[in-house]
Amino acid sequence: MSVLDFDLSDRDFWARPMSEREEAFARLRSLDGPAFFEEMEISYAPKGPGYYALVKHADILEASRNPEIFCSGDGGATNIPDMPAEFAEYFGSMINMDDPRHARLRRIVSRAFTPKMIKQFEADVEAAAAGIVDDLLAKGPGCDFVTEVAARLPLKIICDMMGIPERDYQYVFDRSNVILGGFDPEYTGGDLDQIAERLLTAGMELQQLVQDLAAHRAEHPTGDLTSSLVNANIDGERLTMQELGSFFILLVVAGNETTRNAISHGLHMLTENPDQRALWLEDIDGRAPGAVEEIVRLASPVNFMRRKLTRDYEMNGHLYRKGLKVVLFYWSANRDESVFPDPLRFDITRNPNPHVGFGGPGPHFCLGAHLARREITVMFRELLRRVPRIEGGEPDRLHSSFINGIKHMECRF
Repeated sequence: MSVLDFDLSDRDFWARPMSEREEAFARLRSLDGPAFFEEMEISYAPKGPGYYALVKHADILEASRNPEIFCSGDGGATNIPDMPAEFAEYFGSMINMDDPRHARLRRIVSRAFTPKMIKQFEADVEAAAAGIVDDLLAKGPGCDFVTEVAARLPLKIICDMMGIPERDYQYVFDRSNVILGGFDPEYTGGDLDQIAERLLTAGMELQQLVQDLAAHRAEHPTGDLTSSLVNANIDGERLTMQELGSFFILLVVAGNETTRNAISHGLHMLTENPDQRALWLEDIDGRAPGAVEEIVRLASPVNFMRRKLTRDYEMNGHLYRKGLKVVLFYWSANRDESVFPDPLRFDITRNPNPHVGFGGPGPHFCLGAHLARREITVMFRELLRRVPRIEGGEPDRLHSSFINGIKHMECRF
């Protein structure tokens, strides 16, 4: 495979076998300068000027540390085409903003995601994981690990944090699948012309759900995150109902989908690497921190984020012009041979492990990283103690350029 044999903007590229994707990005990392790609044609946004693919660890760190140059707010960070105005109402969360507005929103919501706050949820996470494994053992082998195990823990924790009742879990789950469904016909229906309508409908329904709850919590507050956010007043600043709705969409999509996929990939890695399973079983608690970081590195649940240049900038000998787009491929950076020796090897003792699975350093580093680490740790601790020989079958992968997802995976034990 040569560089000319593939196009990162081609939908079919993201349905290729994982080995071909690995080879393609290895070739990109071997180039003297960044490759440039035309943007794909989509029905709901004008075609943009194209983008440079940043695939090396050093480039992604530098871009992340300079948000005033590599901005997120001009057209959005979660999509390569500029986000149409009608999408911003639902998906214009702080991940798609720059300072000072980004800093204002993050200041308001970040208090709920400090290590101290996450520790308060520890008992809830442990109880939820134990109940999920109880149900797994009751169902027996042959069930779908993704829907029965990996998806349930982060979905329950996020919904419980926000005060979303259990009857709405499936409603939230289905709509988050649509939002991050990529080109996958299981979630988008297969008609690319209808993707925009499906995305907007899913966003509108999730936003309405939390805004209805917030209106009630404004008058009848409880101890949940929705009550805290709707009544938060930091130096006279409050979230608007639109900001609250967009943040909820970010929270359920990012907090649910990414942790779900990390857990799913983690079981697949343990199945493919029995020596690492045996090593982890020797000291489940002691080796958990390293194992979790290695799972997040290799899984890289979010493939990329996009930035746009606010001015001309030279980086690693290449000049990037103002107004051009760059795409930060975290998945590739986490396989950079210059940083990670034998990068495709799953090694739970890897140290150091400076992965960018939660994003690069800077103001957009994942707000929920502490919570994600805790959920992955607790879920695998419960599995390894009670179902130590559990294995995953062949993963049914999500057809998406944005999310490195596993939709379904049969488990056996």
